[in-house]
Amino acid sequence: MHGGGWQNGSKDGCPPLREGYVARGYAVASINYRLTSHAVFPAQIEDCKAAVRWLRAHAAEYRLDPDKFGVWGSSAGGHLVALLGTSGEVKEFDVKTNLDQSSKVQAVCDYYGPTDLAAFVTRPGYERHADSNSPESKLLGGVVMENLDKAAKANPITYVDKADPPFLIVHGDKDPTVPINQSELLFDALKKTGVSAHFHTIHGAGHGGPGFSGKNIEDMVAKFFDQRLKEGRSTVDALATDSTAEEARGSETLPGGRRRIPWEFITRKDDKNQDGKITKEEFSGPAPLFQRLDRNGDGTLTREEHDAAITERQGSR
Repeated sequence: MHGGGWQNGSKDGCPPLREGYVARGYAVASINYRLTSHAVFPAQIEDCKAAVRWLRAHAAEYRLDPDKFGVWGSSAGGHLVALLGTSGEVKEFDVKTNLDQSSKVQAVCDYYGPTDLAAFVTRPGYERHADSNSPESKLLGGVVMENLDKAAKANPITYVDKADPPFLIVHGDKDPTVPINQSELLFDALKKTGVSAHFHTIHGAGHGGPGFSGKNIEDMVAKFFDQRLKEGRSTVDALATDSTAEEARGSETLPGGRRRIPWEFITRKDDKNQDGKITKEEFSGPAPLFQRLDRNGDGTLTREEHDAAITERQGSR
């Protein structure tokens, strides 16, 4: 489930598809949900649950295992997958079609999603999220601290119980958009309730970015889904681990604090067939960035195009 502050983004990104999960034996579905320009909460979680029920209703047609559904999302998408995980028994979010199907999921990977909106907007350094124009206020249809009942309904933490599925939570400790206390609070609530949870902190990482693209993180997520969905591992863990942002290795800091990501870093992640080029389908970054880098418009990125774009950026400063 995509991020974008509940007000932007679309299903077109779908990192699991680009990262080879189909080849690993998973079916991958990327969904849209109503953005806040169209509807306020709970429309977003209603749509996510409707998508899960639809997939279960069509499991035979698409050869899906209806008993092994995992969800993965970042930021606003992290909030929604966490809420899917903790609200499996909350029937008020199950509306419209396929109501004979369950909207429960069996594994949750939450990348830096909000989990307690009141604790979020009152966190020192994040007070801007308390005003009426913040994504959180738009989600609720009003300022968070003036709508605490609505905020509680939107908080994944509200619904934590022992029936919840295993969680993998990943957050950067330098996240300027969603404070790391959101993941800390969710991890603590899951741990106290006896739900299996693994909380991984990436030191030096921000709100997504290269720190989340390292092979160590990719392997950790893949192992989590393999253990919980393929192997059916049922042991209860309360694990806290950490690592250092992968972007600290081999990237170059440019004027203004931006980083130059080496071609080798990009190809290691995105060059799936190892031909030294990256197609539009392989590229894991945003579509506008690909279009900007693809200087000849042939749908393929090369080292020469990458280096030329970097040189052009440096020359403009």
